[in-house]
Amino acid sequence: MDTHEITDRFLRHFESKGHTRVPSAPLILDDPNLLFVNAGMVQFKPYFLGEAPPPYPRATSVQKCVRTPDIDEVGKTTRHNTFFQMAGNFSFGDYFKEGAIEYAWELITKPQSEGGYGLDPNRIWATVYNDDAEAAGLWRKLTGLPGERIQERDGKDNYWDMGVPGPGGPCSEIYYDRGPAYGREGGPVADEDRYIEIWNLVFMQDVRGDLSPKLGHPPIGELPKKNIDTGMGVERVATILQGVENVYETDLVRPVIGRAEEFSGRRYGSNHADDVRFRVIADHARTGVLLIGDGVTPGNDGRGYVLRRLLRRIVRSTRLLGVQEPVLQEFAKVVRDTMGPTYPELVSGFDRINEVVRIEEEAFLSTLTSGSRIFDLAAEETKRGGGDVLAGDKAFQLHDTYGFPIDLTLEMAAEQGLTVDEDGFRTLMNEQRTRAKADAAARKTGHGDLSEYRKVLEQHGETEFLGYTDLQAEAKVVALLEDGQPVRSVAAGKKAELVLDRTPFYAESGGQVADTGVLLGDGVELKVLDVQKIVPGLFVHRVEVVDGEVGLDTKLTGSVDAHRRLSIERSHSATHLVHAAVRGAYGKRAAQAGSLNSPGRMRFDFTTPGSVSADVLTEVEEEVNDYLQTNVEVQSFTTTKDKALELGAVALFGEKYGNDVRVVDMGEYSRELCGGTHVDRIGQLGLVKLVSDASIGSGVHRVEALVGTDALKYVRKEQLLVSQLANTFKVPSDQLPGRIEDVLTRLKNAEKEITQLKTQQVLGSAGALVDKAQDIGGVTVVAEVVPDVDGNGLRALASDIRGRLGSRAGVVALFSPAGEKLSFVVATTKAAQDKGIAAGKLVPSFAEKIGGRGGGKPDMAQGGGTNPAGAAEAVTALRAAIAGIG
Repeated sequence: MDTHEITDRFLRHFESKGHTRVPSAPLILDDPNLLFVNAGMVQFKPYFLGEAPPPYPRATSVQKCVRTPDIDEVGKTTRHNTFFQMAGNFSFGDYFKEGAIEYAWELITKPQSEGGYGLDPNRIWATVYNDDAEAAGLWRKLTGLPGERIQERDGKDNYWDMGVPGPGGPCSEIYYDRGPAYGREGGPVADEDRYIEIWNLVFMQDVRGDLSPKLGHPPIGELPKKNIDTGMGVERVATILQGVENVYETDLVRPVIGRAEEFSGRRYGSNHADDVRFRVIADHARTGVLLIGDGVTPGNDGRGYVLRRLLRRIVRSTRLLGVQEPVLQEFAKVVRDTMGPTYPELVSGFDRINEVVRIEEEAFLSTLTSGSRIFDLAAEETKRGGGDVLAGDKAFQLHDTYGFPIDLTLEMAAEQGLTVDEDGFRTLMNEQRTRAKADAAARKTGHGDLSEYRKVLEQHGETEFLGYTDLQAEAKVVALLEDGQPVRSVAAGKKAELVLDRTPFYAESGGQVADTGVLLGDGVELKVLDVQKIVPGLFVHRVEVVDGEVGLDTKLTGSVDAHRRLSIERSHSATHLVHAAVRGAYGKRAAQAGSLNSPGRMRFDFTTPGSVSADVLTEVEEEVNDYLQTNVEVQSFTTTKDKALELGAVALFGEKYGNDVRVVDMGEYSRELCGGTHVDRIGQLGLVKLVSDASIGSGVHRVEALVGTDALKYVRKEQLLVSQLANTFKVPSDQLPGRIEDVLTRLKNAEKEITQLKTQQVLGSAGALVDKAQDIGGVTVVAEVVPDVDGNGLRALASDIRGRLGSRAGVVALFSPAGEKLSFVVATTKAAQDKGIAAGKLVPSFAEKIGGRGGGKPDMAQGGGTNPAGAAEAVTALRAAIAGIG
């Protein structure tokens, strides 16, 4: 049974049980706790937490997942994968343990001819949490599973949470016995290679705090309703149903290995070292393509760094298989062809995916060349010193700076007859991981402190937003909170959080900043400072009580700062138009990667694999402003997501949309899914002026623009500046560029002449300095302090003096204080070097005196210091060092 059939049977089975089929969420979601979606339940988390009412009581999905903590282990075994598919069924306060066990058992044991998987019931085992006698009893009652095939395990194995504060609960895992050829008897507690886990049924009922119940700590509370969250490992079930040894031999993974075999001429299964490389390629190719498909681009931090590392590991592995030509595009095509039937976005967005991997591979091949040179130098230095072990810090530098994994460094070292200090390398790696984990822990925000907000949502429902049509509205206070805790009233002079039953104030989201304004009531005045959706659907107003006292049930009239709102709306509408123009210039591959819409100013980030031309951005600006002249009406309407996409609406990568979506339409030019507020007609924007553009990462570009009055003020300011410059240079404004270029050229020529004169003046003192030379142990030494000579002049003077020493063994050392700093140069003649006197090795003898550092080759060294007063002592120390050598 192929994998697509496995997932299709799963979804059809649960649809027949009243579950709503829900598409896989993107691999990146707006969740501060997750780098990537790592479980099927992630997109349903607001329903489990009670932060939002579920649109259906039961759901089923096949979710694409990525887990990256063990990237370095991928390939070494057949058990580690970064990408996998998790098939799941979910109940939001509907059925609980009994339904979950019954539905799972039916699917896995029902004959294939009847739509099931047809697994032998006699080879099924189950595990339960050791405090969950109810689950064990249900397994016996509902399935007839004998007690000896139901095993108890502690929280580390059979309690589930996401690793951060949030939902969790005891779980029951389903295992399949692969037979004695795969290991010893005794069930999952004895051998998880023989007994392979295929399905985890989580009985979600708890909210965990900072400390996990997996480690024996009690939950901090109960979820509003008991829920079911299950995850069936699609690849593991495919392994069993396809009768293969492991995931890498299943129908959606093996073709990538097959392509690698064609490239390399080697065969999977021939030797362990090559098998590791084949598995790295197969796993990382799938993960990389799926991540790019969901909008991730290679970069130097966060998600982009993980993607870059995956792609580079593929290239390195193919190199170690003997393949020199580019490979990523070919592997991407295989992933598209195998995974496309389930994830059609890989097909529709393949041009962008293909371009991203091409550019990244070209960049890395260049980096690989540079890194190889660094390795060669390190290897040569090791051998020259008489060693045969490459230092751990060198291996770490290659890994951290050039992306070399330790296995590549080990292989390159072996080719040079060297070994590597792996212990030193791993110590540095562990130190880096510890710092990264500490940083990640410091940035995590959990859900443990949102209970009071969820209670408000549960008691009063979602806030009714009126701001699409009204900037003023009457409302009632339904909740007051200080520091996240409920209070009954707040007096003048204090700040608090306030929830209304209805509001005209927009809560910050989708790149649009929050509204501000005032709330007025009988004897009470409040200033609205900010509005946030602390939990989905609940608008929380952060306010300062200016006058009076506000309490629960107080009736207030909210008034949005209309001038500020309109300025924000102009910015947001401008972002949509710039997005449309950029897509027109660069195609669908130019996907929005972030935005900020604030009063009078917009920022727009977009992905594009290639460079961004200034000429194209000029055309984007002109195109947008030309379109403003049409003054088309901005319309919005609500429809289903599928219908919106049929109409050509643009959905943003990483955004989570429900079944019903809001579409903002600006004629045929721009149509996007958007929940923000906009102008009535695009002519209200007046003017859009791009004021800056820059690359903010590999494949991500940022443009910033001013809109409306702010744009006009900017243009006037620029016009005034040009006018002033034209007046200063006494030329018409259109001749300014040529005039300024002429002045700069003359300035550069004058600076060059001044430098030449200074150098001649400095070199004029060379003879006098040679006359001061001292003989120290048969070495002619010129060591002097020469004030106010720059580095270049000092080096030229030292070279001139050295030349005047001829065939003598000589050392020239010049120190030049300038302000609070000092420069120095040390030069040696060939005869001095033959006596064992190297310029670079003399630097440590005096560096401490000047608070400096430096170095160089045997013939010349240079550097600087922060203690100019120590120059005379440095001269003395240098002479003493030469005397010691002699």
